[in-house]
Amino acid sequence: MCLAAIYWARIEKIYFSNTAEDARNIGFDDKFFYQELQLPSAERQIPSQQLLRDQALVVFKEWQEKVDRIDY
Repeated sequence: MCLAAIYWARIEKIYFSNTAEDARNIGFDDKFFYQELQLPSAERQIPSQQLLRDQALVVFKEWQEKVDRIDY
């Protein structure tokens, strides 16, 4: 999600210090997150449930029809 937000915000460059291996070495292993993302949502450890899709599609349609929108 953070990476998606960075791309949507059109940030031109990311600066960082530690690597994923550095983080893993002190107990911040995000391998689990990547494994979860590969699973269908129904099989993930934290359940998710879709709600109000029809209402949300109305908002998407309004965005799509907006003449002054910025395409992503």
